Amino acid sequence: MTTPSEKRARFRKLHEGGCFVIPNPWDVGSARMLQALGFQALASTSSGFAWSTGRLDNEVPLADMLAHLAALAAATDLPLNADFENGYADAPEAVAANVRLALEAGVAGLSIEDMSHDSGKPLYETALAVERVKAARAAVDAEGSGAVLVARAEGLLIGQMDLRQTLDRL
Repeated sequence: MTTPSEKRARFRKLHEGGCFVIPNPWDVGSARMLQALGFQALASTSSGFAWSTGRLDNEVPLADMLAHLAALAAATDLPLNADFENGYADAPEAVAANVRLALEAGVAGLSIEDMSHDSGKPLYETALAVERVKAARAAVDAEGSGAVLVARAEGLLIGQMDLRQTLDRL
């Protein structure tokens, strides 16, 4: 079996080499099927996993997501990128702590989005969104794993169609 460290190195090489297709398994069976089809990496899907358990996206507790990520990471020799939603926390320090847990689960990379789970304020203020990503980055760097971190700007997803605003947030 490929180690998390080896998977992270392969994932970085994929990113350095340009574009590649990364499908979204929602369970161990689909992860194994996608590996058998020849994909080079996988990316979890928070909504796919949530729906497969009868829940809505953003309603899966952190512990359940970490168990799911660990199962996916162990199921194949492919690097796994985690759709880690908002990092399962609002405060930057809590995001960092949760990122460390995701890395312990064996992911090769993860994304942190700027969408809060507060229906009255769907996106974090830009300054807080940046601090949250900085905290996640510091957690990845402190571990020395070489995991890939992606910051996601979700404005278009919630109907904020101003591309300039989205680019500014990125």
